[in-house]
Amino acid sequence: VRIDAMEARGGTLIGSAGGPLAAMFGYGTDLRSRTQGRATHSMHFFQYEPAPEQVSEEVVARVLGR
Repeated sequence: VRIDAMEARGGTLIGSAGGPLAAMFGYGTDLRSRTQGRATHSMHFFQYEPAPEQVSEEVVARVLGR
């Protein structure tokens, strides 16, 4: 997950981040744990990108039963 921007609004810190969906699982739990339950988050689709070649090969092998 990459942090793209941080912005202070009043007494709140707003961050923008991005990354593959697979890396986002567990993010909310981790964020709340690190902020003692004070943080919230939301996710929004941004764009499709090609999968890394290793991931593509694993998916094809799984589909073909290899």
